[in-house]
Amino acid sequence: MDLFLEYILWITPGFLILLVTYLLLPKNAFSTKIFILILGFILIRDNMTTFDFWHFGTTNNLPWMRFTEKSSLLILMGVVSLIITGGIIYLQKDMRHLLFWIGNKKVLSLFMGILGAIIVVLPFFFIYQGIPLEKRGGFFPTEVLPLLFFFALSGNLMEEVLFRGYLQGYLESITDSIRAALLSGLMFGVGHVFLATTVTTLGLPVILFTFFEGIICSFVRLKYGIFPSTLTHGLSIFVLASSIF
Repeated sequence: MDLFLEYILWITPGFLILLVTYLLLPKNAFSTKIFILILGFILIRDNMTTFDFWHFGTTNNLPWMRFTEKSSLLILMGVVSLIITGGIIYLQKDMRHLLFWIGNKKVLSLFMGILGAIIVVLPFFFIYQGIPLEKRGGFFPTEVLPLLFFFALSGNLMEEVLFRGYLQGYLESITDSIRAALLSGLMFGVGHVFLATTVTTLGLPVILFTFFEGIICSFVRLKYGIFPSTLTHGLSIFVLASSIF
């Protein structure tokens, strides 16, 4: 808990600057509002690395990730993520029309979200076979996996609401849906450039992975909605961070 409070204090100055900027924006400045919200998310996410809430590496130029094994921290971060996401949605009444949650065929939509996760993870399943587990993050405790699953879904819901909800929804209002999906995926990759090159030194492998994952999530969202794209994103991160294979 002390570490989490230290983390909150650390990001507060940047958060306050973003908040003041956001509050001063005109009501209809949708694109700038979305930009500020995404910057806020990047502030929250990238400083997780500074405080070792998660860590990354590359082996043979292949990226891997692991999250904290502290159960209380995973629960706390997951709950806080849900509260922040709910607060953003509640307060952004004038942008709710940009949020497409799920397709008419709900079961099919959720299935496609799971299929999207399989597409993201499958290349790593084969590539990782030649790399010992201890060289790509090591074993993650089995008893903590349910909490990792909770955090992977709740934390990535926020990211999907911002990138596949507000951003992609806004882009669809000014261009065609395919271009909007491509731009959403590209900008998702752009949103990880500083994580890949300044917060860490992992570089191109992380950028390529996030672009690949972002494109899959964007096209799942295009037809099936934010909830399915959250499944794609959250399940992918869970599997890759869980040492299941």
